[in-house]
Amino acid sequence: MGHRPLQPQGGAAKPARPNLVKIIQNTDVDSARELVKAAEEWGKYLAEQKLTTSQIRTIFGLVRLIELSWPSDVNDPERARKAERDLILLKPKLAYQAQRDAEKNRQTQPVRQLEELLSPAIDLVQGNRDNFQRFVDFFEAILAYHKAAGGGER
Repeated sequence: MGHRPLQPQGGAAKPARPNLVKIIQNTDVDSARELVKAAEEWGKYLAEQKLTTSQIRTIFGLVRLIELSWPSDVNDPERARKAERDLILLKPKLAYQAQRDAEKNRQTQPVRQLEELLSPAIDLVQGNRDNFQRFVDFFEAILAYHKAAGGGER
């Protein structure tokens, strides 16, 4: 997207980039452990960076709508293609929200931090419903750990 990764401004160090291929595209127990570990680190970090509940829930709400529209029945390829298209189009929405937030939060840019984590994960879904479900699980776990770490409204 043409932006460089941000360095945190004080507070906690930015977590390492998780192994998104393992989290999104694998089904073994180790990938679930990786998902939980990464979600806990990132949820806590995003709370410390002052990502608000409304910011993360707005984006998560769009993901839930896509989840509802993505058929579990492989015999509905048209609906599946539309849901995949909607997921891909989430990336520019994330970029837009990140830029809006950057104008207000120049130091921490928490929505940009979330975008830099989720955009590559979206790319790894690759039209696969199971991969998409693991993406949803990852995002939902980040949201849960964000809340547990005290992430809230400003």
